[in-house]
Amino acid sequence: MDIVKLIANQRGGNPETDALDILEGYLPFAGLSTFMKAPYTRDVQPGDIVVMGVPFDAGVTNRPGTRYGPRAIREQSYYATEFPPVYPWTTMLGDRHRIIDFGDVTPFPGTGVMDMILELTEQVSTEINAAGARILTLGGDHTLPIGLVRGVAKTHGPVALVHLDSHQDSYDVRDESGARMYNHGVFATALVEDGQVDPARSTQAYIRTSQPLSPKGGYDIVHANDALDMTPEALAERIKARIDGAPVYLTLDIDALDPSCAPGTGTPVPGGPTTADVRRLLKALEGINLVGADLVEVNPLFDPTGMTSVAAAYLAADLCHLLDASF
Repeated sequence: MDIVKLIANQRGGNPETDALDILEGYLPFAGLSTFMKAPYTRDVQPGDIVVMGVPFDAGVTNRPGTRYGPRAIREQSYYATEFPPVYPWTTMLGDRHRIIDFGDVTPFPGTGVMDMILELTEQVSTEINAAGARILTLGGDHTLPIGLVRGVAKTHGPVALVHLDSHQDSYDVRDESGARMYNHGVFATALVEDGQVDPARSTQAYIRTSQPLSPKGGYDIVHANDALDMTPEALAERIKARIDGAPVYLTLDIDALDPSCAPGTGTPVPGGPTTADVRRLLKALEGINLVGADLVEVNPLFDPTGMTSVAAAYLAADLCHLLDASF
């Protein structure tokens, strides 16, 4: 216990009462598994930044395993935020708005699970947004924005979507009756057609695959080679100009990054940006009215060094900073 008290003194705490709490806060490998070691609670208050896990991957079309993503990102978030403020930000997360970990939201696997995840995420998103808080969701696969954005739009109206990805996720898949079929490759079309996303104010960046767009597409598509020919700051200005003051939802698929930076994902595509590129882009987007965000498709089963989860933890901290500055 003497070493614990020594650390308490070094960290400015009371060695008699705060030693164990300070030691747990100092060591990235100790303590309960919440994002940034934020308090775990479902008591959402106005102005909260709510970090929520959705460990769901029934919508993948290639390699499953993203259900383990939220846990991996949480674990690495201790390390990413161990020495605040998180570079290159100069503000301290938690000073202006409380950050809480809402825990995980997901249905029990089985028949009808796709309908259940859409209903569940829409319901939780609706309630949290109506309470005056904003959500960062850790996925999970890229089906998740459908329910999440539906909930956001009930409070904020149609949003400008900033979509960072190697794929457009713009398929329009129907069954024999004409009903839409959902997976992680359809949300960009579905949200436009259902009226929750305004495509005239929306951007898809770092795209490097070809997918059909529905007639109601209309996104500004910045393909990877074009995006990489710009500075991240110039790309941010292009995105901001299109947003034109609208409320924004940002969805970040980790496979937007080049696989050399993020191999741990289900559908990796070479030719993307580095982690540094995307972090600079997010920093340059400071000032947008970000009303919700998600970070999806982290697959620890294909992340032997853990660097995908480390990159995701830093990007998640960047998204928290953007949310913090948006209230």
